Amino acid sequence: MPKALLYFLIGTVLSFLLNHYVLGSQGWMIDLYNGTAFGLGWGMAYFVDKPEWPLSKKMGISFIGIAVLLLTGFLFFDFQTAVPSVIKFSTVFVGYYLIASFKSSKSLRN
Repeated sequence: MPKALLYFLIGTVLSFLLNHYVLGSQGWMIDLYNGTAFGLGWGMAYFVDKPEWPLSKKMGISFIGIAVLLLTGFLFFDFQTAVPSVIKFSTVFVGYYLIASFKSSKSLRN
């Protein structure tokens, strides 16, 4: 679990810095929110990357992440801010497993 948290923190910080200083800021709060979506995608993908877990459990946990992002986005921002964060989360989550699919173990943990 601590390594998943580390992926979350590193992904969040790197994405925030990239969005805020390189790609053009939309405001530090939105940049932090989008960075959190990116970091949450990497952290949760690593957390559920356990071969013994069924796909339904992995997808259920990812939907919890999506629900948290949407709830936070609708609470603090608007629809136009919340939905792109879910797309970022989903892209990172699927990208993790696309990269893992090229390994014979189908996991990036080993």
